[in-house]
Amino acid sequence: MRLHVQVRGQGFPILCLHGHPGSGQSMTVFTDHLARCYRTLAPDLRGYGQSRTREAFAMEDHLNDLTQLLDEQGIDECLVLGWSLGGILAMELALRQPERIKGLILVATAARPWGNHPPISWQDNLYTGVASILNRVQPGQDWVIETFGKRSLYRHLIQQHTPAAYQRLAAEALPAYLQTSPHAHRALNQALRQRYNRLAAIAQLPIPCLMLWGECDRHITPESSRETAQHFQNCHSHQYAKVAHLFPWEIPDQVLADIDRWLNQTFA
Repeated sequence: MRLHVQVRGQGFPILCLHGHPGSGQSMTVFTDHLARCYRTLAPDLRGYGQSRTREAFAMEDHLNDLTQLLDEQGIDECLVLGWSLGGILAMELALRQPERIKGLILVATAARPWGNHPPISWQDNLYTGVASILNRVQPGQDWVIETFGKRSLYRHLIQQHTPAAYQRLAAEALPAYLQTSPHAHRALNQALRQRYNRLAAIAQLPIPCLMLWGECDRHITPESSRETAQHFQNCHSHQYAKVAHLFPWEIPDQVLADIDRWLNQTFA
């Protein structure tokens, strides 16, 4: 299918892939900055955002869609930045088309992902629902963060409960969650049940890679990200302290500075 995509900037292309749930809009923390020097493409993956579908699909279909997108955009070579599920798709795209993908920026992801998220209670769901609604109405308000946000499931997604992070949750995370289709949930759950493991495969990739993860990530643990970084042939990595799975929304300036530094050193 044809994906809805936000294309910005000029220069060498960077394909920016969101996680689950997510959308191309969720990647503006990266594209707002990178589009100053690069051509960024941030698609809504199949079943997410405005790339709607009424048909069931498998994870493999994402790779077909992304290949078609690159072909349509006339892109022979590019970098890929992937966050969470987007990082897994970035690795798979590089394995499928190593001549096209010249480098990877992998955020909060792993080639053999595992998590340690605690069981979810009805209180968690209640506080998350209330926090999401109130934060959507009044994004980043301290009383919402203190009364509801820190008691909700947001506490496992972020560690630094700043107004800026909650503004991102209101503007990008909640709409993306509401627009994620049942087919997308099903496709991801099916892939997880198959115990995804591509460590041996990525060890054959010679392309440069930057891996970034949060010390307190419970969705894809830092141990699984570190294991992945150790399997790449040419990988720089960094662990950020006191942040979790959505750390680009917690410490954006630091993350973007590290990405800039790696890009300048690797592709200058």
